[in-house]
Amino acid sequence: MSVPRISEDLEGEQEVDLTSAWSRLKERWWLPVGGLLVGAVLGLALALSGGTVWKASTIVYLGQPFAPLGGGQIQSLATNPSNVGEIIRSEAVLQDVSDETGIPVSKLRSSISTKEITAEGQLRGINPLMEISVKGSGKGRVEAATDALAARVVSRVSVYVAAKIALLKEQGAASAAQLSAVNDRIESAQDQQDAIIADRSLPLEQRLLVTANLNSVITTADARRAAIQDDLSEARQLLNLAEHVESSSVVEKAAASKTTARSSRTSLIVGALVGLLLGAVAALVAGSLASRREATAPTT
Repeated sequence: MSVPRISEDLEGEQEVDLTSAWSRLKERWWLPVGGLLVGAVLGLALALSGGTVWKASTIVYLGQPFAPLGGGQIQSLATNPSNVGEIIRSEAVLQDVSDETGIPVSKLRSSISTKEITAEGQLRGINPLMEISVKGSGKGRVEAATDALAARVVSRVSVYVAAKIALLKEQGAASAAQLSAVNDRIESAQDQQDAIIADRSLPLEQRLLVTANLNSVITTADARRAAIQDDLSEARQLLNLAEHVESSSVVEKAAASKTTARSSRTSLIVGALVGLLLGAVAALVAGSLASRREATAPTT
C-alpha cells in the first residue's frame, strides 16, 4: 500500500515544481525577453564582425533520363538529388579540385554547400535544379572550384545519357550515309533513263524495256529513301531530346560575390536561443534566491 502513496507524492511534488518554475518565469519575464534580444544582437554582431569572404554559386540541371526509345523516365544517378552532395564531398573529387585551384582539401570540404531549387508547389526530388556554392578567399579560386565541382557532377550523373547520345549520333551518321547512297542510286538511274530515252539508235522495244527496269529501280530506291528519312528524323529527335532534356548541364557558370564569413541568419537565431535560455535560467535562479530569502527572513 506504500508504493502508490509514494508515487502520488512524487507526482504532486513535480506539479508543484513546474508551477513554481512557471510562476518565477512570469514574475521575471523581462529576463528571458531581454536575453532573447541581447543574444540576437550579439549573434548578429558576431556574424558581421567575422569579416567578408567570397561566395560563388552555380546552377546545375541534373537531367531527366528516359528509356532507350524515348519511353518513360527511368531511375538513375540524375534522379536522386542527394547524389550531388555525395559526389562533390567525396575525397577523390575534393582532391582533384584542390589540385586544380590550390584550395586545401580541409577548407574546401567545410566551405561547400548544396541546395535544391524547386518552384512553389513542386515536389522535391523531381527533375531539380541544384545550386552548388563554395565560400573562401580569392574570387578567382572560389569560382574555379565551384565550376570544377559542377563539372564533376555533370560527368558523374550523365554516364547513361552520354552513352545514349553517342549511340544516337552513330545511328544518325549511318542513316545519313545510307540516304546519300540511295540518292546517288536514284540520280544514276535517272541519268541512265534520260540517256536511253535520248538514244534513238536503240529499238523502241529495247528502250521501253530498259526504261521500265530503271523505273522499277527508282521506285524501290525512293521507297527505301522515305524509310531512311523517317529513321534519320526519329534519330535526330531522340538526339535532341537526349542532349537538351535528358542530359545534365550547367545552367549558370559560377559568379562570386562578397558575403559574411558566418551566416547572419543562423548567428541571429542561435544567439537569440542562447540568450533566451540564459535569461530563463537567470529568472529561475533569481526566483529561487528570493524564495529562500523570504523563507529565512525573521518574522515580526
